[in-house]
Amino acid sequence: MSRLFVIRHSIFAQIVLWAIATAAVITFGLWVLTNATIQRTNRQALERAVDVDLAGMVDIYASGDEHELAKRIEDRLALQPRDGDPAHYLLADAQGNRIAGDLKTWPGLHAGVSEAANLKIDGTDHAFARSTQLSPNLRLLVAHEYRDLSLLLRQVALVFLTGGVLAVLAVALGGWMAAHRLAGRLERINAAFRQPDDAALEELARGSAGRDEIDELTSHSGNALSRLKRLAAAHRETTDHVAHEMRTPLMHLDNRLVKALAATPDAETASRIADARTEIRGIIRMLESLLDIAASEARRGDRHGLSPVDMSVLTARLGELYADSAEDSGHRLQLDIEPDVVIDGEEMQLTRLVTNLLDNAFKFVPSGGTVRLKLRRGPRLVVSDDGPGIPEDQRESIFEKFSRGGSRVGTEGAGLGLALCRAIAERHHLEITLVPTGKGACFTVTPEFKR
Repeated sequence: MSRLFVIRHSIFAQIVLWAIATAAVITFGLWVLTNATIQRTNRQALERAVDVDLAGMVDIYASGDEHELAKRIEDRLALQPRDGDPAHYLLADAQGNRIAGDLKTWPGLHAGVSEAANLKIDGTDHAFARSTQLSPNLRLLVAHEYRDLSLLLRQVALVFLTGGVLAVLAVALGGWMAAHRLAGRLERINAAFRQPDDAALEELARGSAGRDEIDELTSHSGNALSRLKRLAAAHRETTDHVAHEMRTPLMHLDNRLVKALAATPDAETASRIADARTEIRGIIRMLESLLDIAASEARRGDRHGLSPVDMSVLTARLGELYADSAEDSGHRLQLDIEPDVVIDGEEMQLTRLVTNLLDNAFKFVPSGGTVRLKLRRGPRLVVSDDGPGIPEDQRESIFEKFSRGGSRVGTEGAGLGLALCRAIAERHHLEITLVPTGKGACFTVTPEFKR
Protein backbone atom coordinates (compact mmCIF):
# COMPACT_ATOMS: atom_id res chain seq x y z
CA MET A 1 0.00 0.00 0.00
CA SER A 2 2.78 2.42 0.88
CA ARG A 3 4.62 1.62 -2.35
CA LEU A 4 1.43 2.22 -4.34
CA PHE A 5 1.08 5.57 -2.57
CA VAL A 6 4.66 6.48 -3.54
CA ILE A 7 4.06 5.48 -7.18
CA ARG A 8 0.86 7.52 -7.37
CA HIS A 9 2.60 10.61 -6.00
CA SER A 10 5.83 10.30 -7.98
CA ILE A 11 6.03 12.78 -10.83
CA PHE A 12 8.27 10.39 -12.77
CA ALA A 13 5.80 7.52 -12.43
CA GLN A 14 3.05 9.85 -13.62
CA ILE A 15 5.13 10.91 -16.63
CA VAL A 16 5.77 7.27 -17.56
CA LEU A 17 2.08 6.44 -17.20
CA TRP A 18 1.13 9.43 -19.34
CA ALA A 19 3.68 8.36 -21.98
CA ILE A 20 2.26 4.82 -21.99
CA ALA A 21 -1.29 6.14 -22.27
CA THR A 22 -0.27 8.51 -25.09
CA ALA A 23 1.44 5.70 -27.02
CA ALA A 24 -1.62 3.48 -26.61
CA VAL A 25 -4.00 6.26 -27.73
CA ILE A 26 -1.84 7.12 -30.76
CA THR A 27 -1.64 3.44 -31.77
CA PHE A 28 -5.40 3.04 -31.43
CA GLY A 29 -5.98 6.24 -33.41
CA LEU A 30 -3.70 5.05 -36.21
CA TRP A 31 -5.55 1.72 -36.34
CA VAL A 32 -8.92 3.48 -36.57
CA LEU A 33 -7.57 5.74 -39.34
CA THR A 34 -6.06 2.80 -41.25
CA ASN A 35 -9.25 0.77 -40.92
CA ALA A 36 -11.34 3.65 -42.27
CA THR A 37 -8.84 4.26 -45.08
CA ILE A 38 -8.93 0.61 -46.18
CA GLN A 39 -12.73 0.57 -46.29
CA ARG A 40 -12.94 3.91 -48.11
CA THR A 41 -10.33 2.80 -50.66
CA ASN A 42 -12.23 -0.45 -51.22
CA ARG A 43 -15.46 1.45 -51.87
CA GLN A 44 -13.77 3.88 -54.28
CA ALA A 45 -12.18 0.99 -56.18
CA LEU A 46 -15.54 -0.78 -56.35
CA GLU A 47 -17.26 2.35 -57.67
CA ARG A 48 -14.60 2.73 -60.37
CA ALA A 49 -14.98 -0.94 -61.34
CA VAL A 50 -18.76 -0.58 -61.66
CA ASP A 51 -18.40 2.60 -63.73
CA VAL A 52 -15.87 0.96 -66.07
CA ASP A 53 -18.03 -2.16 -66.41
CA LEU A 54 -21.14 -0.05 -67.09
CA ALA A 55 -19.29 2.05 -69.68
CA GLY A 56 -18.15 -1.13 -71.45
CA MET A 57 -21.72 -2.42 -71.62
CA VAL A 58 -22.93 0.89 -73.03
CA ASP A 59 -20.23 0.69 -75.75
CA ILE A 60 -21.33 -2.86 -76.61
CA TYR A 61 -24.94 -1.69 -76.95
CA ALA A 62 -23.90 1.31 -79.02
CA SER A 63 -21.87 -0.80 -81.44
CA GLY A 64 -24.36 -3.68 -81.59
CA ASP A 65 -27.94 -4.05 -80.46
CA GLU A 66 -30.04 -5.31 -77.57
CA HIS A 67 -29.44 -8.98 -78.44
CA GLU A 68 -25.67 -8.47 -78.57
CA LEU A 69 -25.73 -6.81 -75.16
CA ALA A 70 -27.84 -9.62 -73.67
CA LYS A 71 -25.41 -12.19 -75.06
CA ARG A 72 -22.41 -10.36 -73.57
CA ILE A 73 -24.15 -10.15 -70.21
CA GLU A 74 -24.69 -13.90 -70.16
CA ASP A 75 -21.04 -14.40 -71.14
CA ARG A 76 -19.92 -12.17 -68.26
CA LEU A 77 -22.08 -14.07 -65.78
CA ALA A 78 -20.70 -17.38 -67.04
CA LEU A 79 -17.09 -16.23 -66.71
CA GLN A 80 -17.13 -14.64 -63.23
CA PRO A 81 -13.56 -14.08 -61.90
CA ARG A 82 -12.74 -16.51 -59.08
CA ASP A 83 -10.83 -14.03 -56.91
CA GLY A 84 -12.49 -10.80 -58.05
CA ASP A 85 -15.62 -9.00 -56.96
CA PRO A 86 -18.72 -10.93 -58.18
CA ALA A 87 -20.69 -8.92 -60.75
CA HIS A 88 -24.46 -8.86 -61.28
CA TYR A 89 -26.45 -7.49 -64.20
CA LEU A 90 -30.03 -6.66 -65.13
CA LEU A 91 -31.19 -5.59 -68.60
CA ALA A 92 -34.84 -4.61 -68.38
CA ASP A 93 -37.52 -2.87 -70.39
CA ALA A 94 -39.28 0.34 -69.42
CA GLN A 95 -41.65 -1.53 -67.07
CA GLY A 96 -38.73 -3.26 -65.28
CA ASN A 97 -39.27 -6.69 -66.84
CA ARG A 98 -36.06 -8.65 -67.06
CA ILE A 99 -34.59 -9.23 -70.51
CA ALA A 100 -31.17 -10.54 -69.45
CA GLY A 101 -29.01 -10.85 -66.33
CA ASP A 102 -29.11 -12.65 -62.97
CA LEU A 103 -31.10 -10.04 -61.05
CA LYS A 104 -34.85 -10.71 -61.13
CA THR A 105 -36.36 -7.33 -60.21
CA TRP A 106 -35.46 -3.75 -60.84
CA PRO A 107 -34.35 -2.23 -57.49
CA GLY A 108 -35.96 1.16 -58.03
CA LEU A 109 -32.95 3.17 -59.17
CA HIS A 110 -33.62 6.06 -61.52
CA ALA A 111 -31.89 5.00 -64.71
CA GLY A 112 -32.45 8.37 -66.38
CA VAL A 113 -29.95 10.08 -64.06
CA SER A 114 -27.62 7.05 -63.70
CA GLU A 115 -28.52 6.71 -60.03
CA ALA A 116 -26.17 4.63 -57.86
CA ALA A 117 -26.79 2.96 -54.50
CA ASN A 118 -25.88 0.05 -52.27
CA LEU A 119 -27.96 -3.09 -52.82
CA LYS A 120 -28.49 -6.38 -51.06
CA ILE A 121 -28.03 -9.39 -53.32
CA ASP A 122 -29.88 -12.52 -52.22
CA GLY A 123 -30.74 -10.77 -48.96
CA THR A 124 -27.24 -10.95 -47.51
CA ASP A 125 -24.47 -9.92 -49.90
CA HIS A 126 -23.88 -6.17 -50.19
CA ALA A 127 -23.11 -4.66 -53.55
CA PHE A 128 -22.66 -1.29 -55.18
CA ALA A 129 -24.90 -0.72 -58.20
CA ARG A 130 -25.32 1.94 -60.88
CA SER A 131 -28.08 2.17 -63.51
CA THR A 132 -28.34 3.91 -66.90
CA GLN A 133 -30.96 4.48 -69.58
CA LEU A 134 -29.91 2.88 -72.89
CA SER A 135 -33.06 3.82 -74.81
CA PRO A 136 -36.60 4.91 -74.01
CA ASN A 137 -37.63 1.26 -73.59
CA LEU A 138 -34.35 -0.20 -72.33
CA ARG A 139 -32.33 0.26 -69.17
CA LEU A 140 -29.31 -1.44 -67.69
CA LEU A 141 -28.05 -2.02 -64.09
CA VAL A 142 -24.53 -3.19 -63.15
CA ALA A 143 -23.68 -4.23 -59.57
CA HIS A 144 -20.42 -5.49 -58.01
CA GLU A 145 -20.30 -7.10 -54.58
CA TYR A 146 -18.13 -5.59 -51.86
CA ARG A 147 -15.00 -7.59 -51.30
CA ASP A 148 -14.84 -9.40 -47.95
CA LEU A 149 -12.24 -7.40 -46.01
CA SER A 150 -12.74 -9.09 -42.64
CA LEU A 151 -9.59 -11.21 -42.96
CA LEU A 152 -7.51 -8.22 -44.09
CA LEU A 153 -8.90 -6.02 -41.32
CA ARG A 154 -8.19 -8.70 -38.72
CA GLN A 155 -4.62 -8.98 -39.97
CA VAL A 156 -4.20 -5.20 -39.87
CA ALA A 157 -5.67 -5.12 -36.34
CA LEU A 158 -3.26 -7.85 -35.26
CA VAL A 159 -0.34 -5.91 -36.72
CA PHE A 160 -1.38 -2.75 -34.90
CA LEU A 161 -2.03 -4.65 -31.68
CA THR A 162 1.42 -6.22 -31.81
CA GLY A 163 3.05 -2.93 -32.77
CA GLY A 164 1.08 -1.08 -30.09
CA VAL A 165 2.12 -3.54 -27.38
CA LEU A 166 5.76 -3.30 -28.49
CA ALA A 167 5.53 0.52 -28.61
CA VAL A 168 3.97 0.66 -25.14
CA LEU A 169 6.62 -1.68 -23.76
CA ALA A 170 9.38 0.37 -25.39
CA VAL A 171 7.94 3.62 -24.02
CA ALA A 172 7.45 2.06 -20.58
CA LEU A 173 11.00 0.67 -20.49
CA GLY A 174 12.60 3.85 -21.81
CA GLY A 175 10.48 6.04 -19.58
CA TRP A 176 11.16 3.89 -16.54
CA MET A 177 14.92 3.95 -17.16
CA ALA A 178 14.93 7.73 -17.65
CA ALA A 179 12.62 8.30 -14.67
CA HIS A 180 14.66 5.94 -12.49
CA ARG A 181 17.83 7.82 -13.36
CA LEU A 182 16.23 11.22 -12.68
CA ALA A 183 14.62 9.95 -9.47
CA GLY A 184 18.00 8.68 -8.28
CA ARG A 185 19.62 12.04 -8.93
CA LEU A 186 16.84 13.93 -7.14
CA GLU A 187 16.91 11.43 -4.29
CA ARG A 188 20.47 12.57 -3.58
CA ILE A 189 19.10 16.07 -3.01
CA ASN A 190 16.22 14.81 -0.85
CA ALA A 191 18.59 12.58 1.16
CA ALA A 192 20.89 15.53 1.80
CA PHE A 193 17.93 17.60 3.03
CA ARG A 194 16.76 14.74 5.27
CA GLN A 195 20.22 13.97 6.64
CA PRO A 196 22.65 16.82 5.91
CA ASP A 197 25.92 15.22 6.98
CA ASP A 198 29.23 16.59 5.73
CA ALA A 199 29.95 13.76 3.29
CA ALA A 200 26.52 14.00 1.64
CA LEU A 201 26.75 17.79 1.35
CA GLU A 202 30.25 17.67 -0.12
CA GLU A 203 29.19 15.11 -2.72
CA LEU A 204 26.07 17.13 -3.50
CA ALA A 205 27.99 20.37 -3.92
CA ARG A 206 30.38 18.78 -6.43
CA GLY A 207 27.47 17.81 -8.69
CA SER A 208 28.25 15.50 -11.63
CA ALA A 209 29.98 15.72 -14.98
CA GLY A 210 26.81 16.18 -17.04
CA ARG A 211 26.22 19.78 -15.96
CA ASP A 212 22.57 19.76 -17.05
CA GLU A 213 19.70 21.41 -15.16
CA ILE A 214 19.53 18.63 -12.55
CA ASP A 215 23.29 18.84 -11.95
CA GLU A 216 23.03 22.61 -11.52
CA LEU A 217 20.14 22.19 -9.06
CA THR A 218 22.13 19.53 -7.19
CA SER A 219 25.18 21.77 -6.90
CA HIS A 220 23.16 24.80 -5.76
CA SER A 221 21.27 22.67 -3.22
CA GLY A 222 24.52 21.31 -1.79
CA ASN A 223 26.04 24.77 -1.49
CA ALA A 224 22.87 26.18 0.08
CA LEU A 225 22.63 23.36 2.62
CA SER A 226 26.32 23.75 3.48
CA ARG A 227 25.83 27.47 4.10
CA LEU A 228 22.74 26.85 6.21
CA LYS A 229 24.54 24.20 8.21
CA ARG A 230 27.44 26.58 8.86
CA LEU A 231 25.03 29.33 9.88
CA ALA A 232 23.14 26.97 12.19
CA ALA A 233 26.40 25.79 13.75
CA ALA A 234 27.55 29.39 14.23
CA HIS A 235 24.18 30.26 15.77
CA ARG A 236 24.33 27.33 18.18
CA GLU A 237 27.91 28.17 19.10
CA THR A 238 26.95 31.78 19.75
CA THR A 239 23.90 30.91 21.84
CA ASP A 240 25.86 28.31 23.82
CA HIS A 241 28.61 30.86 24.44
CA VAL A 242 26.10 33.53 25.50
CA ALA A 243 24.32 31.04 27.75
CA HIS A 244 27.59 30.02 29.34
CA GLU A 245 28.61 33.62 29.86
CA MET A 246 25.26 34.39 31.47
CA ARG A 247 24.97 31.18 33.50
CA THR A 248 28.46 31.44 35.02
CA PRO A 249 28.05 34.86 36.71
CA LEU A 250 24.55 33.92 37.82
CA MET A 251 25.89 30.78 39.45
CA HIS A 252 28.69 32.79 41.08
CA LEU A 253 26.13 35.26 42.32
CA ASP A 254 24.02 32.42 43.71
CA ASN A 255 27.08 31.02 45.53
CA ARG A 256 27.78 34.43 47.06
CA LEU A 257 24.18 34.64 48.18
CA VAL A 258 24.52 31.21 49.80
CA LYS A 259 27.55 32.43 51.74
CA ALA A 260 25.75 35.66 52.67
CA LEU A 261 22.73 33.66 53.80
CA ALA A 262 24.92 31.49 56.02
CA ALA A 263 26.54 34.54 57.61
CA THR A 264 23.37 36.58 58.07
CA PRO A 265 21.58 36.17 61.41
CA ASP A 266 18.85 38.65 60.45
CA ALA A 267 15.67 36.74 59.46
CA GLU A 268 14.33 39.47 57.17
CA THR A 269 17.62 39.76 55.30
CA ALA A 270 17.86 35.98 55.03
CA SER A 271 14.35 35.86 53.58
CA ARG A 272 15.22 38.45 50.95
CA ILE A 273 18.42 36.62 50.07
CA ALA A 274 16.43 33.38 49.67
CA ASP A 275 13.96 35.16 47.39
CA ALA A 276 16.87 36.50 45.32
CA ARG A 277 18.26 32.98 44.98
CA THR A 278 14.85 31.75 43.83
CA GLU A 279 14.75 34.49 41.18
CA ILE A 280 18.26 33.60 40.01
CA ARG A 281 17.43 29.90 39.72
CA GLY A 282 14.27 30.84 37.80
CA ILE A 283 16.32 32.91 35.37
CA ILE A 284 18.74 30.01 34.88
CA ARG A 285 15.86 27.56 34.25
CA MET A 286 14.26 29.99 31.82
CA LEU A 287 17.58 30.41 29.99
CA GLU A 288 18.06 26.64 29.75
CA SER A 289 14.49 26.17 28.51
CA LEU A 290 14.94 28.82 25.81
CA LEU A 291 18.15 27.12 24.69
CA ASP A 292 16.40 23.74 24.62
CA ILE A 293 13.53 25.17 22.59
CA ALA A 294 15.93 26.80 20.11
CA ALA A 295 17.96 23.58 19.79
CA SER A 296 14.85 21.47 19.19
CA GLU A 297 13.43 23.89 16.63
CA ALA A 298 16.76 24.09 14.80
CA ARG A 299 16.94 20.28 14.56
CA ARG A 300 13.39 19.78 13.37
CA GLY A 301 13.42 17.09 10.66
CA ASP A 302 17.06 16.17 11.36
CA ARG A 303 17.32 12.40 11.78
CA HIS A 304 20.76 12.54 13.40
CA GLY A 305 20.88 11.31 16.97
CA LEU A 306 17.57 9.45 16.74
CA SER A 307 17.44 5.84 17.88
CA PRO A 308 14.66 3.42 18.90
CA VAL A 309 13.14 4.43 22.24
CA ASP A 310 10.74 2.16 24.12
CA MET A 311 8.08 4.67 25.10
CA SER A 312 6.25 2.05 27.16
CA VAL A 313 9.22 1.53 29.44
CA LEU A 314 9.96 5.26 29.57
CA THR A 315 6.41 6.32 30.52
CA ALA A 316 6.04 3.43 32.99
CA ARG A 317 9.25 4.48 34.75
CA LEU A 318 8.16 8.10 34.92
CA GLY A 319 4.72 7.04 36.11
CA GLU A 320 6.23 5.15 39.03
CA LEU A 321 8.34 8.17 39.99
CA TYR A 322 5.39 10.56 39.85
CA ALA A 323 3.08 8.12 41.68
CA ASP A 324 5.05 8.54 44.91
CA SER A 325 5.07 12.34 44.73
CA ALA A 326 1.38 12.32 43.77
CA GLU A 327 0.47 10.59 47.03
CA ASP A 328 2.46 13.15 49.02
CA SER A 329 0.66 16.04 47.31
CA GLY A 330 -2.78 14.47 47.68
CA HIS A 331 -3.23 13.63 43.95
CA ARG A 332 -4.10 10.42 42.15
CA LEU A 333 -2.11 9.24 39.11
CA GLN A 334 -3.76 6.70 36.80
CA LEU A 335 -1.54 4.83 34.31
CA ASP A 336 -2.79 3.08 31.16
CA ILE A 337 0.28 2.08 29.16
CA GLU A 338 0.28 -0.30 26.21
CA PRO A 339 3.49 -2.39 26.03
CA ASP A 340 6.07 -2.39 23.21
CA VAL A 341 5.39 1.11 21.87
CA VAL A 342 8.69 2.04 20.20
CA ILE A 343 9.58 5.18 18.21
CA ASP A 344 12.76 6.75 16.86
CA GLY A 345 13.84 9.64 19.04
CA GLU A 346 16.12 11.06 21.72
CA GLU A 347 15.34 9.48 25.08
CA MET A 348 16.30 12.54 27.13
CA GLN A 349 14.14 14.84 25.01
CA LEU A 350 11.13 12.48 25.12
CA THR A 351 11.58 12.19 28.88
CA ARG A 352 11.50 15.99 29.09
CA LEU A 353 8.32 16.04 27.01
CA VAL A 354 6.47 13.62 29.30
CA THR A 355 7.72 15.20 32.54
CA ASN A 356 6.74 18.70 31.39
CA LEU A 357 3.20 17.52 30.62
CA LEU A 358 2.94 15.75 33.99
CA ASP A 359 4.44 18.72 35.86
CA ASN A 360 1.97 21.00 34.11
CA ALA A 361 -0.95 18.77 35.15
CA PHE A 362 0.09 18.39 38.79
CA LYS A 363 0.81 22.11 39.04
CA PHE A 364 -2.72 23.16 38.08
CA VAL A 365 -4.79 20.29 39.53
CA PRO A 366 -5.87 20.95 43.13
CA SER A 367 -5.20 18.44 45.88
CA GLY A 368 -7.52 15.46 45.56
CA GLY A 369 -7.60 15.69 41.76
CA THR A 370 -6.66 12.98 39.27
CA VAL A 371 -4.02 12.97 36.55
CA ARG A 372 -4.13 10.31 33.83
CA LEU A 373 -1.22 9.12 31.70
CA LYS A 374 -2.19 6.98 28.70
CA LEU A 375 0.00 5.50 25.92
CA ARG A 376 -1.15 3.66 22.79
CA ARG A 377 0.49 2.51 19.58
CA GLY A 378 0.90 5.11 16.87
CA PRO A 379 2.28 6.49 19.14
CA ARG A 380 -0.55 8.26 20.97
CA LEU A 381 0.36 9.81 24.31
CA VAL A 382 -2.43 11.38 26.37
CA VAL A 383 -2.01 13.38 29.60
CA SER A 384 -5.32 14.53 31.06
CA ASP A 385 -6.64 15.77 34.39
CA ASP A 386 -9.83 16.84 36.11
CA GLY A 387 -8.54 20.24 37.18
CA PRO A 388 -9.85 23.69 36.25
CA GLY A 389 -8.69 23.33 32.64
CA ILE A 390 -7.43 25.98 30.23
CA PRO A 391 -9.45 29.19 29.93
CA GLU A 392 -11.14 29.57 26.56
CA ASP A 393 -9.25 32.75 25.68
CA GLN A 394 -5.87 31.07 26.28
CA ARG A 395 -6.29 27.85 24.29
CA GLU A 396 -4.96 29.32 21.06
CA SER A 397 -1.78 30.73 22.63
CA ILE A 398 -1.03 28.06 25.23
CA PHE A 399 1.93 26.65 23.25
CA GLU A 400 3.58 30.02 22.61
CA LYS A 401 6.67 31.14 24.53
CA PHE A 402 6.01 33.00 27.78
CA SER A 403 2.34 32.07 27.70
CA ARG A 404 1.07 31.31 31.22
CA GLY A 405 -2.07 29.23 31.32
CA GLY A 406 -4.35 28.42 34.20
CA SER A 407 -5.75 30.49 36.98
CA ARG A 408 -4.50 28.86 40.14
CA VAL A 409 -2.63 31.16 42.47
CA GLY A 410 1.00 30.29 43.05
CA THR A 411 1.49 28.49 39.76
CA GLU A 412 3.23 31.28 37.92
CA GLY A 413 6.21 30.29 35.78
CA ALA A 414 8.18 31.44 32.78
CA GLY A 415 5.56 30.07 30.39
CA LEU A 416 8.03 27.91 28.48
CA GLY A 417 7.00 24.37 29.47
CA LEU A 418 4.40 23.75 26.76
CA ALA A 419 6.46 25.68 24.19
CA LEU A 420 9.32 23.26 24.90
CA CYS A 421 6.91 20.32 24.61
CA ARG A 422 5.83 21.48 21.18
CA ALA A 423 9.44 22.00 20.04
CA ILE A 424 10.43 18.51 21.23
CA ALA A 425 7.35 16.98 19.57
CA GLU A 426 8.09 18.68 16.25
CA ARG A 427 11.72 17.52 16.48
CA HIS A 428 10.35 13.94 16.52
CA HIS A 429 7.71 14.52 13.78
CA LEU A 430 4.98 14.53 16.42
CA GLU A 431 2.16 16.96 17.05
CA ILE A 432 0.91 18.08 20.46
CA THR A 433 -2.70 19.18 20.71
CA LEU A 434 -4.98 20.53 23.40
CA VAL A 435 -8.18 18.47 23.08
CA PRO A 436 -11.44 20.06 24.25
CA THR A 437 -12.95 18.18 27.22
CA GLY A 438 -15.86 18.69 29.57
CA LYS A 439 -13.61 19.11 32.58
CA GLY A 440 -9.90 19.68 33.07
CA ALA A 441 -7.26 19.69 30.36
CA CYS A 442 -6.27 16.96 27.91
CA PHE A 443 -3.06 17.03 25.87
CA THR A 444 -2.43 14.46 23.12
CA VAL A 445 0.84 13.75 21.31
CA THR A 446 0.41 11.96 17.98
CA PRO A 447 2.31 11.66 14.66
CA GLU A 448 2.12 14.96 12.82
CA PHE A 449 -0.36 15.15 9.96
CA LYS A 450 1.34 15.60 6.56
CA ARG A 451 -0.63 18.11 4.55
